[in-house]
Amino acid sequence: MSTIDTTCVNAIRVLSADAIQKANSGHPGLPLGAAPIAYELWANHMNHNAKDPKWANRDRFILSAGHGSMLLYSLLHLYGYGLTLDDIKQFRQDGSLTPGHPEYAHTTGVEATTGPLGAGLGMAVGMAMAEAHLAAVFNKPDYPVVDHYTFALCGDGCLMEGISSEALSLAGTLGLSKLVILYDSNSISIEGSTDLAFTENVQARMAAFGFQTITVEDGTDMAAIGKAIEEAKADKEHPSFITIKTQIGYGCPAKQGTADAHGSPLGEDNIVAMKKNLNWPKPEETFYVPDEVYVHYEELSQKAGAAEKDWQKLFDAYVAAFPDMKAKWDAFHSDIDAEALLNDEEFWAYEDKPQATRNLSGTMINRLKDRIPQLFGGSADLAPSNKTEMKGAGSFGKADYSGRNIHFGVRELAMGAMTNGLALHGGVRPYAGTFFVFSDYMKPMIRLAALMGLPTTYVLTHDSIGVGEDGPTHEPIEQLAMLRSIPNVNVFRPADATETAAGWYLAVTSQKTPTALVLTRQNLPQLAGSSKDALKGAYVIADASKAVPDAIIMASGSEVELAVNAKAELAKSGIDVRVVSMPCLELFEQQDEAYKEQVLPKAVRARVAVEAASAFGWGKYVGLDGATVSMKSFGASAPAGTLFKKFGFTTEHVVETVKKVVK
Repeated sequence: MSTIDTTCVNAIRVLSADAIQKANSGHPGLPLGAAPIAYELWANHMNHNAKDPKWANRDRFILSAGHGSMLLYSLLHLYGYGLTLDDIKQFRQDGSLTPGHPEYAHTTGVEATTGPLGAGLGMAVGMAMAEAHLAAVFNKPDYPVVDHYTFALCGDGCLMEGISSEALSLAGTLGLSKLVILYDSNSISIEGSTDLAFTENVQARMAAFGFQTITVEDGTDMAAIGKAIEEAKADKEHPSFITIKTQIGYGCPAKQGTADAHGSPLGEDNIVAMKKNLNWPKPEETFYVPDEVYVHYEELSQKAGAAEKDWQKLFDAYVAAFPDMKAKWDAFHSDIDAEALLNDEEFWAYEDKPQATRNLSGTMINRLKDRIPQLFGGSADLAPSNKTEMKGAGSFGKADYSGRNIHFGVRELAMGAMTNGLALHGGVRPYAGTFFVFSDYMKPMIRLAALMGLPTTYVLTHDSIGVGEDGPTHEPIEQLAMLRSIPNVNVFRPADATETAAGWYLAVTSQKTPTALVLTRQNLPQLAGSSKDALKGAYVIADASKAVPDAIIMASGSEVELAVNAKAELAKSGIDVRVVSMPCLELFEQQDEAYKEQVLPKAVRARVAVEAASAFGWGKYVGLDGATVSMKSFGASAPAGTLFKKFGFTTEHVVETVKKVVK
């Protein structure tokens, strides 16, 4: 290792320690210990371009151990990704480009929002899946226009979390050879030695998953780290897992190798001692980096950027040789034509017969697969139940990465992370399916999708006590409220075919918001007043005969039919009711006040909400004078029809509730 390489590694350490000390908050241990890993990877083995951070064929780097964010920020600053020294000095401050954990779309060069440990590994697997799929779709002999690696740096905590086992198990099964995991193995966690709770043979686990496993005994030996990375790249059949044994807080004499280095500033005196120990010039000066370090990083940045120029020449030749592929490439990497889909009569057409909205969703998926060639997804071993299969589109797997149906296996948490990784990679439009009750397993990754502004789609079927015989473990009660509570998620529960088409239209045309499609197992009729106004989140599906109705019944999904039936019965008693279908409360809240008043006039205080789920969240719409017909307990095991009667989802009970409210 040359002197300048040593100095450049130490620059990462010094900047990280100083920034964390200035913020009086952060995690210095990982940046100090893993700096040689990051430097060797970025300098000698990773294709990236600071001048074009979104270059399609760049290698991806995911810092799964996101608490070590200053490692990444130091790299982005030194390589010229736009982070200034002032940005580094504003680490963890309000409005800064250097938040406590890396945030996608906030800081240039950050490929994923990584906070919850292990989530980055799941997203890295998704990115590697996207690369494999797109390579199979686009590459031609002698023209590997999709050919890049996904590197993820993780720590002990990432590997303790169950999500890592879910995700890496599938990565091994799929043989994702362009995935390389770098394990910063320092044997320290917040509470002390990892021996307190983590003594497994990690390498044996990874080998069992189907990974090539490599060990580097000395985390400061960059030649050995480089050799391991090249060995990983040479394996064309397996993903690779490189264990690199490091010392947490390396270089700081008082804290090196201890839990004290993990999650709190080193202290000013300790940082000075560290700089002296590393032979750093001007150890008393904070944020000092010698000019020759910046010069060297600029040279490295230019060398890395040259890879894009070579790729562009290859791509230009590819387009010349295969001109039809250019249009296909553009289609995969462009937004959906929302106006064309909105006016596509075939897309919106339906048979006038009772159908479950999960079946209708399956029809939509198969209409969309030909309109959206980049549609790519599947479910957690539930495709026959979720109706998520794209007919005739093949299965994505080691034998054929061009297949469009993903078999995630029974791995909901990792499926959510992998779906995020697919969306982050670009070039594919991902969806993932499971039973609605198991959105509990997916919630942390749905939250990250919302935080990152990813237009992922979740197909969540068996949406209520209508599941029936499977009993309360499989009957979602509070899940609607849970998903509705997450900012920037559209939760869409359609009542019939038109509303189901509207839900899918919303999902595939969304640019920065995830969509949860909440769908029935049981058949529902096609409703007379259903329309594309569902895209406004709520609309009048059956109006009162007079200008100011006596009452308003609001409902979503399967309960809209119930509300319409109750309206007819109430008319016999001279009560004139408006029925409002509310498939998506989030969309309704985005409408202007005039529209909201038009649908739910404030003057009508007699309101009833009907939904076979928790009433939580409906208070805003029913007000102090209104009521809900909702679930107040868990479900039970019995046929769906029995349960709807047992829990009060009958025309008679809705009529009775409305009459009480009107009085």
